[in-house]
Amino acid sequence: MNASEANDSTASASTSKCTLVEVGKAPTVQNGTLLKTTESSSIYETSAVSTESNSSKTVQGPTKQIRHNSIIVNNRQKGNPILKHIRRVPWEFGDISPDYQIGLTSCVLYLSLKYHNLNPNYIHERLKQLSNSFNLRVLLVQVDVKDPHHSLKELAAMCILADCTLMLAFSLEEAGRYLETYKSYENKPPDLIMEKTETNFLAKMTDALTSVKKVNKTDAVTLLSAFGSFEKIAAASEEELSLCQGLGPQKAQRLYRVLNQPFVKESKNS
Repeated sequence: MNASEANDSTASASTSKCTLVEVGKAPTVQNGTLLKTTESSSIYETSAVSTESNSSKTVQGPTKQIRHNSIIVNNRQKGNPILKHIRRVPWEFGDISPDYQIGLTSCVLYLSLKYHNLNPNYIHERLKQLSNSFNLRVLLVQVDVKDPHHSLKELAAMCILADCTLMLAFSLEEAGRYLETYKSYENKPPDLIMEKTETNFLAKMTDALTSVKKVNKTDAVTLLSAFGSFEKIAAASEEELSLCQGLGPQKAQRLYRVLNQPFVKESKNS
């Protein structure tokens, strides 16, 4: 083969390859994937290529959704009998740092005094893990030892330094009710659980006088009508109090003692 024949052969091969591209069918796209063609498989054969934009999100498998109305329980609390007594609100296990998460900004650490006496450094490490992640941090202590005073004094000082609320439970049922109550009142205003006090003078005086045993609201109104002010009631003698209609000598004696006895009892030796 001479040089001219070699050039003709190369040109012929080039023409045939170009012809294959031109006469071949257009590539088939199915579900965003480039597929092979029958007439030019050597050219269009390729792996699956996604036509989605790089900015699109990757679709992941189904994940477990945490319900906001549930108490989230740490997996380490599995087997804790306290869970049997959480009945009024739903709860479920989750990957959390505290033992119980009762809100977006509230959590509870559970501690048994028996366990604390055996592992005194445990609660220190748990409090360090929480850091400042939650606005409200509660240390729920299960009192299950005979002499808890020394341990509770130590835990109380620890809670003050760690800005943590100390709650004591003397049974599993009580501990469960605390968790239920915290969750139930999660979105309630603080004044809902505060004692409602009256603002007018008569209501305040009636509330103060009826705090004395056996003195009722009618007696309080009678005393205010007879003396006019609390100062005069406190300065009245036992006989003057007994003269009030419906009060009687027993109520007068009890009221007089309450109003005149010292706040601090003196010892017999002094």
